[in-house]
Amino acid sequence: MITILGTGHVFRIAEPVAFIVKHMWPDAVLVELDMPRYNAMSLPAEQISYEGQPWAYRRMAKYQRSIAEEYGSQVGAEFVAAIETGRSIGAAIEFIDTDASRTMDEIWKEMPFLERTRFTFSMIGDRFGSRRKADRTVMEMAENEKEYFAVMRRKYPTLVRKLIDERDALMAARINEASKRYGNMIVVVGDGHVEGISRLLETGSIRKIRLKTLMSPEEMNALRSELWSGKGSEGTITEEKE
Repeated sequence: MITILGTGHVFRIAEPVAFIVKHMWPDAVLVELDMPRYNAMSLPAEQISYEGQPWAYRRMAKYQRSIAEEYGSQVGAEFVAAIETGRSIGAAIEFIDTDASRTMDEIWKEMPFLERTRFTFSMIGDRFGSRRKADRTVMEMAENEKEYFAVMRRKYPTLVRKLIDERDALMAARINEASKRYGNMIVVVGDGHVEGISRLLETGSIRKIRLKTLMSPEEMNALRSELWSGKGSEGTITEEKE
């Protein structure tokens, strides 16, 4: 069984993620991280430095940090919670992402001028009403994910290809490899990666727990009750792959 948790890196969802990991007793926890990013997340916020990183990476990191502060969280807190909880129950921990700094540098270099300009103005505009925009994005994804990404692909084709498609393929390949070693795995990735990764997995049973569930007290209460009772979870989607 592979359980995929779709998260948002700025939201206050570390506790729900930790609860799910603890009560599902996985053999391994796989997270959408690379080692440099994990090391940075392990530091207190005031000690994190982005000096020497590409401009786009610095700008994105500072933007995420400002939103996380609005939610009373830290960027990637759900990853840290998943890792620490996994270790506490004896699960193996594996990082399945590529170097985030290098990826952002490649995106910036490969973006055509118009896409780069559009992206720059978008990041500047996101400084205003950032929490409200983050909440709206979650709702748009939950209501019509296909349409959301169709719009994003039209506006930012290079960004989506590099940030979503290529990383989906890489992470799915690493999950497929890990499935040869572990029978019960929890994979913690950004919610926008869940469907793309799921389509590329070779395993049989996949359970999806989406960001909307993690952020909903009602859905999480139902999920807690079902995990406590040892039953399947109402807040999840399970699919069988041939």
